[in-house]
Amino acid sequence: MRGELVIFATRSMEDYADRVAYEMQTFPDFYGKGYSKRVRGELRTITFADGEMEVEVHTSIRGKDVVLFASAGRNSGGYSVEQNKMEMYHAIDAIRRAQPSRITLFEPFCTSSRSDRTTRRNSVGFWIHYKTLASLGVDHIITYQLHSDKSKTVVDPCICAIDDVPGSPLLKEYITDNYIRKMDVLNGTVKDDWLFCSVDAGGESVARKFARAFGTRLMIAHKQRNYDKTNSVESINILTDTPIEGKEVWIVDDMIDTGGSIFNLVQELKHRGVQTVNIAVVHPVFSDPATERLQDLHDRGMLDRVVVTDSVDVPVEMQGAMPFLEVVSSARLSAEIIMHLHEEQSLSPFFDTFDPRHYLSNLKLFL
Repeated sequence: MRGELVIFATRSMEDYADRVAYEMQTFPDFYGKGYSKRVRGELRTITFADGEMEVEVHTSIRGKDVVLFASAGRNSGGYSVEQNKMEMYHAIDAIRRAQPSRITLFEPFCTSSRSDRTTRRNSVGFWIHYKTLASLGVDHIITYQLHSDKSKTVVDPCICAIDDVPGSPLLKEYITDNYIRKMDVLNGTVKDDWLFCSVDAGGESVARKFARAFGTRLMIAHKQRNYDKTNSVESINILTDTPIEGKEVWIVDDMIDTGGSIFNLVQELKHRGVQTVNIAVVHPVFSDPATERLQDLHDRGMLDRVVVTDSVDVPVEMQGAMPFLEVVSSARLSAEIIMHLHEEQSLSPFFDTFDPRHYLSNLKLFL
């Protein structure tokens, strides 16, 4: 076990870090392993009149094992991406100056993960983000499901390691618990009537893993973009080797941003006779006009439900406006990951494939 554990959070992740700390304290062996009764540390962010900021550490952390929760995504405080990133960098600098033994940055949703391609004259957001974190002294980065596996190729583990933990198993477990429940449903209705569909060719691997896990057929949507306009889709083609009329389709992806691709895809599926359309994504980015598009689809009877994790804050007002939105908590998973890291245990279990059959069989043993 490393030195005493202390969990900090930037302002955008205070509520999330509190929930993670609470989950840790519910584990049966938490106090038996010598964890402090109060693992939460205190940061204070000061903003000056000219917009500059400083972050102060108000907890002694010399020689301790520090985990910082931070995100530049949507948050209850309404802080912008730019504000959140600067606060994150300032917080890491302040923590490093306080001389902990180790700094782990836990960033459930990495906003810059889509900026990972280089052409001749463009900046690469993820590269800039990683280099900044590494140069400030972060030892280890934990995140949930980066937009692309190739993002991790910029990482030098000799300087700062990264563990990109899959977020999809949270969705699979939730779907199994709430919409399957029994083995005969999995082997009958799900196998015969469900389909998993990617939003585009790039998301095929995500959809394929869902289809393989639940034993269903796979559909691939191929979208034609208008590259003269950001977040614009001109047309969608559906690739499948099975009839889709009367079926229940789950559209799965790593995130929803403006929802343009999904908006067009849902309409295309309904026009082709699909009975029920659901959406399951890890990161609910929901940039405007995503919520309006999803509400419109639901109001027209084209969309049944949307299942997401809480890797990005989903405020109560947004949930109230979209009663068909179901949010899956990742706090307990984050708590388990932290305890594994702190106790120098393997993280391999968090990368294992979710198997609904094995999961339902184990549930049956406890009923």
